[in-house]
Amino acid sequence: MAEPFGARLAAAMDDLGPLCVGIDPHASLLDAWGLGDDVAGVREFSLRVVEAVGGRVAAFKPQAAFYERHGSAGVAVLEETIAAARAAGTLTIVDAKRGDIGSTMGAYADAFLRDGSPLAGDALTVSPYLGFGSLTPAAELAAATGRGLFVLCLTSNKEGYEVQHAVSPDGVSVAASMAAQAAVLNAGASPMGSIGLVVGATIGDAAGATGTNLEAVNGPLLAPGVGAQGAGAAELAAVFGRARRQVLASSSRGVLQAGPDATALRAAADTAVSEARAALRG
Repeated sequence: MAEPFGARLAAAMDDLGPLCVGIDPHASLLDAWGLGDDVAGVREFSLRVVEAVGGRVAAFKPQAAFYERHGSAGVAVLEETIAAARAAGTLTIVDAKRGDIGSTMGAYADAFLRDGSPLAGDALTVSPYLGFGSLTPAAELAAATGRGLFVLCLTSNKEGYEVQHAVSPDGVSVAASMAAQAAVLNAGASPMGSIGLVVGATIGDAAGATGTNLEAVNGPLLAPGVGAQGAGAAELAAVFGRARRQVLASSSRGVLQAGPDATALRAAADTAVSEARAALRG
């Protein structure tokens, strides 16, 4: 890969708008599309989304769990979906939220970030809650291959509060520490670094409450929760403030519920792109 992920994502966001479309072949969505909750249904669903929307949005975000639940055949469909997105010229963030230590983290990195691996997209979501340093194997391989990471930082699930808002004896919250360590890895990168954060679009003033400086991260901010989950322009402004230009809004059901018709999917994605531009680039 000629350019680091952060530079490639920044260009895609400028050209196509700051929107990522999640590919979540959830059983209820498969049913709504008239597809079976099986490998064939997952494959049909995923490839229809890529065919309809590929080249029209900055990124796709396939959720690995919905493929893994179908075993090895489901994982093969995930590999096919990543390859299809690559052929369509759309960046892919594999949402697998991996996190472990030592050689095990190295093995996860090898699976999702190594050149030639069929599971390697352009970036991977990771969990830092065994310590930010546990992500080192992934961060090093991502840097070596021009890929990126999105580190869970401030998530919208209510259970996240007890860990992410916790404060160390030196008065720094866990979320602020994660953001600060990502910023170190992104230092000097232009237009932005390749180590991003996952920050829920519906968390209100949590960044301010935890002292988390999102603007200083100098990396992309993946924001799930846009659209069907309730976050619009006002919520994005409240959460991200001056860091809004770094935000990649993620919409899954807000776009996917328009399927299976390809024209309807494209229209829903185009509307979501316009709304994201207005909220984040206006």
